[in-house]
Amino acid sequence: MKLKTVLLATALTSAAYAAQAAELTVMSWGGAYETSQVEAYNKPFAASKGVTVNMVAADNPATPIAAQVEANNVTVDVADVELSDAVRLCDEGKLEVIDHAALPAGADGTPATEDFVAGALVSECAVANIVWSTVVAYDNTKVSGAASIADFFDTAKIPGKRGLRKGAKANLEMALMADGVPASEVYATLSTPEGVDRAFAKLDTIKADVVWWEAGAQPPQLLADGEVVMSTAYNGRIFNAAVAENKPFTILWDGQIMDFDLFVIPKGAPNKDLAMEYIAYATSAQALADQAKYISYGPSRKSSAPLVGLYQDGKTEMGPHMPTSPEALKNALTNDFEFWADRDVELSEKFNAWLLK
Repeated sequence: MKLKTVLLATALTSAAYAAQAAELTVMSWGGAYETSQVEAYNKPFAASKGVTVNMVAADNPATPIAAQVEANNVTVDVADVELSDAVRLCDEGKLEVIDHAALPAGADGTPATEDFVAGALVSECAVANIVWSTVVAYDNTKVSGAASIADFFDTAKIPGKRGLRKGAKANLEMALMADGVPASEVYATLSTPEGVDRAFAKLDTIKADVVWWEAGAQPPQLLADGEVVMSTAYNGRIFNAAVAENKPFTILWDGQIMDFDLFVIPKGAPNKDLAMEYIAYATSAQALADQAKYISYGPSRKSSAPLVGLYQDGKTEMGPHMPTSPEALKNALTNDFEFWADRDVELSEKFNAWLLK
């Protein structure tokens, strides 16, 4: 009897430990984007696996996960990061390698390595989930006649404060496009000292009218509070404010900068195997299409596109609100991740010095 009791106690302890250990921590960006991930990925994954998925937010998840790896104190299992950060962190050995061939096939049976859109699997340490963009948005009760990215930099034509993300990325590209540089020539121009100076000179023209933001939730709030009349923003945040919250906001697609967000696993993640399972589930064709029900970010898989339907209100077609819609692509720039992986530190230092002038 005693032996049976000991064995039973051991089994129960092991089961309890396993249940306690079956927790996954995912770090993302908060707000409407995080909500879309919780609904489309976390809840169904947790239910199917019988595990707990904890969600935590950061202004830019790349920063805290890099710090955790350097400190050898990793508490995050999966993080959602931008492409240039994924490439840089992978090169620095701060991320686990992910076997792309082991990801599930597309909805039509296409192998995963062929089903993801170009650029989505460019890093061996990351898997893209969405295509998103930085856009210009404005309050249409206060602004009329906004037709191009140049109008964002023209405070004589459209008076009022402007919101800009506090950083070099996207601002320099938009400044050059507003100054007449074709989207196809932006990075070639920005690769020269003269091009960098030209971008900062254009930013100088509105510097006195800028309200700086750092978190994605801020631009819609700045517009709603009347602190700015126009702001750069993440397109999904503006969609959520306009469609879900009935704010009078309009997206100016001209000069949008498209980018990927990708899932990565920090080196030394406490639940690496479960993290791999989560990423495989979350980047399946159906899960990516399901996310589009909650926010206007395009799925990173080709076979997801036919599965995208209506917004959660049951009436709004999501296709026209995607950064990849024909209207949005007329003058779009795709972020050059190699450029930013190589030049981020240098240009960020230059940007911070410019801010202090």
